[in-house]
Amino acid sequence: MPRILALDTATNACSAAFSVDGTVQAARHELMVRGHAERLMPMIAEVMAEAGAEPDTLDLIAVTVGPGAFTGLRVGLAAARGLALAGGIPAFGMTTTEVLAAGVAGPWNGLVVALESKREDLFVQVFDANGIRLSDPVALVPAALVDFVGETSADNRLLALAGDGAARAGDVLAAAGFEIDQRGPDYPDARCLAALAETGWQPGQPLAAPAPLYLRPPDAVVPKDGGRLRL
Repeated sequence: MPRILALDTATNACSAAFSVDGTVQAARHELMVRGHAERLMPMIAEVMAEAGAEPDTLDLIAVTVGPGAFTGLRVGLAAARGLALAGGIPAFGMTTTEVLAAGVAGPWNGLVVALESKREDLFVQVFDANGIRLSDPVALVPAALVDFVGETSADNRLLALAGDGAARAGDVLAAAGFEIDQRGPDYPDARCLAALAETGWQPGQPLAAPAPLYLRPPDAVVPKDGGRLRL
């Protein structure tokens, strides 16, 4: 009867969920552009208190590893790894795109998950009618989306979309002749992550510590001269 705490801070939302044997006992999901670091730990405390659970009873910590915002990813991963270390329990990582795909009600013929990168490109992953991954998550500009989806989905022209980049992706795909069947959630939800962890993790399975999935380098760079003042 696995007891799982699931966390997501990778995008413009913050969520936490506690599940026992595949049933969510308590959850929170809040939209926010910033403030994840300040909100996450109180949110975890609220979820655990509502479920009447103690941290030392957990079997697994699940967390989204990206793609997503650099700062948000670090917040969730640091919390998950810290809680796992303190409790001597494993931590399990899942991509944000897989968690979003799990939140889209089927059936569909094909699914494109598209997340905004806060730049020109989108973070994209394609799934088939059974939710099986047809691609790895990639970063690409919308102009490259038609060829990528067409090649990946084997000429499947009827698609569902999910993610906060779905509007931009949908415009490009619709103009190329794809039919958009439905729209899924904009942001991952820890409840879906908990369900994926329930089926994807085996008790006793050795797990490496979750690491962030970055699809492009950070915007911040080390300045020339190491940041020293030039006189």
